[in-house]
Amino acid sequence: MVAFVRGAILVFMAILSVQFGGAFAATLIPHVGALGTVALRMSLAALVLAPIVRPHVKGHNRVDWTRVLALTIALAGMNTVFYFSLERLPLGVAVTAEFLGPLGMAALGSRSLRDWLAILLALCGVVAVSGALTADWAHLDLLGLVLALVAGVFWALYAKSAQLVGMSWSKLEGLWWAILLSSVVLVPFGFATAGTRLVEPYHLLTGAVVAVMSSALPYSLEMYALRHIDTTVYGILTGVEPAVAAAAGFFILGQNLTGSQMLGMAFVVTAAWLVMAGGRQRE
Repeated sequence: MVAFVRGAILVFMAILSVQFGGAFAATLIPHVGALGTVALRMSLAALVLAPIVRPHVKGHNRVDWTRVLALTIALAGMNTVFYFSLERLPLGVAVTAEFLGPLGMAALGSRSLRDWLAILLALCGVVAVSGALTADWAHLDLLGLVLALVAGVFWALYAKSAQLVGMSWSKLEGLWWAILLSSVVLVPFGFATAGTRLVEPYHLLTGAVVAVMSSALPYSLEMYALRHIDTTVYGILTGVEPAVAAAAGFFILGQNLTGSQMLGMAFVVTAAWLVMAGGRQRE
């Protein structure tokens, strides 16, 4: 299996994991809030990965740690702002607005007609999946949309910084430090907003599921994937994410799927196929 296809498969696996984890997170937010949810997610993910990664402090220079700091900011910002948007928007709409971040990154790096066609298909697909064609815009939460768009900017920063960290740190060590540092920042805010509800058994159990499915597993997969594909390809492939989010909303949250959403899913799958076909030709 060529490296490009391996990287693309890892991205798809990460998308599947993070979106079903996001659906579980949506059930946790009403109990502990956005800050409490992301604090549980990041801190428990650091605990899960620690015995696997076995991190070390020595052997890295200032540039390496600067890249980890950028990844820390991206992780903390992306997750926190996105969860705030989930308090105001349906899961599929929030993910679609957030997707404009990596899509914009892909557009800036695109050079071929195939990539531009894939971007156009992905954009049409995510608009359809979001329900924007039939949405009642007069009652759509504007602040929620702004928050999701800001989360998208952090998502693009995450992709680039994760790629750089993967170049200068072995395996998952740099990722673990970024997750740990972000959790150190977020946990005090989580306790400030949720109090002792944060450590109730049910919330800890749900938080552990979210930590594995939305952080530990997908970030690890993407760290390896970004060693094989560039951020332009990554940005287009993530167009599958809103479709998976809508499917997760259907299966876990009971949110219905319309005909336009299913058509949108077909668009983003086609866009992903175009990117993968182009990647195989380049290799």
